[in-house]
Amino acid sequence: MSKSQIALFGAGTIGRTHIDRIARSENLHLAGIADPTDAGQVLAQRLGVPWFADHISLLDATKPHGAVVSTPNSLHIAQALDCLERGVPALVEKPVADTVAEAQVLVDAQVRTGVPILVGHHRRYNPIIRRAREMVQAGALGQLVAAHVMALFLKPAPYFDANWRRHKGGGPILINLIHEIDMLRFLCGEIVSVQAIGSNAVRGFEVEDTAAAVLRFDNGAVGTVLLSDTATSAWHWDLSAGEQDQYPQQATQSHYLSGTHGSLSLPDLAYWSYKGARSWHAEISKEQTPVHKVDPYAAQLQHFAAVIAGTETPLCSALDGLLTLQATLAVSVAADTGRSVKLDPTRRSI
Repeated sequence: MSKSQIALFGAGTIGRTHIDRIARSENLHLAGIADPTDAGQVLAQRLGVPWFADHISLLDATKPHGAVVSTPNSLHIAQALDCLERGVPALVEKPVADTVAEAQVLVDAQVRTGVPILVGHHRRYNPIIRRAREMVQAGALGQLVAAHVMALFLKPAPYFDANWRRHKGGGPILINLIHEIDMLRFLCGEIVSVQAIGSNAVRGFEVEDTAAAVLRFDNGAVGTVLLSDTATSAWHWDLSAGEQDQYPQQATQSHYLSGTHGSLSLPDLAYWSYKGARSWHAEISKEQTPVHKVDPYAAQLQHFAAVIAGTETPLCSALDGLLTLQATLAVSVAADTGRSVKLDPTRRSI
């Protein structure tokens, strides 16, 4: 069987995650690694694949079918543009860019070239989330009215030895909330306004350690998110969903969707609805249809292979990456200014 040749830019933590999943697959092959560090070169030598100090050399020497861009955020757009100009589809890690304006450059280039871009919001490939989306879109919840997310977890003290994590931009709003924003967009629709408040009362760093956001969706539903990286808590997707083995799974729920005819908790996929009269005085019924566990990173790469082959369209496009980034940045702006931030998904700016 012919394998898709995948180039990798950046051999850090997330890059190594992709390398591991490529190695496990039957239809993908690692064409080479572009990483200017000694560690990247050593890794390539250990794996027996070509190593390059820069991504251009890797692209031109190996002519890959696709490329995974897992370098620091500031490099994403320039490297993805180089892929597009060579006709190479790219899987760009999240966030797609540092700013909405930079993301717009990539969206425009993708439209101009017609070469697909997939943005690496891996949760979209979890079958739990896919089932929840199917239920919402099929009308099982009726008209969606509310969503609530708890993203409460504890980062250890050594995490903040890196100075940038103690200053603006290094907190959970821009580092962690983007996962929740993309998940809510995927399940509930576009976000049109944001209000938020932040606090640094625990650690006292310049950056927030706790925040709360109120979101309005274009369908009229309202969402709330509680976020903290200083909370002793098991109410967080990474701990409750069991997606990755490095997080010990807990029997907790972290996401809740409510509609006029039913409600859904995640990740347990508990569906609550009335079988008879619809009233808070009536008995409410619970149903569960658990799904099989799937590695979302592996599933994402399989989808990328299909995108490369032209048999599937990107589940998370460059525009999706832009809109998720836009809403996440809006939470930061709202928390800093105390004002409501309005979003226009058609204008794609804040």
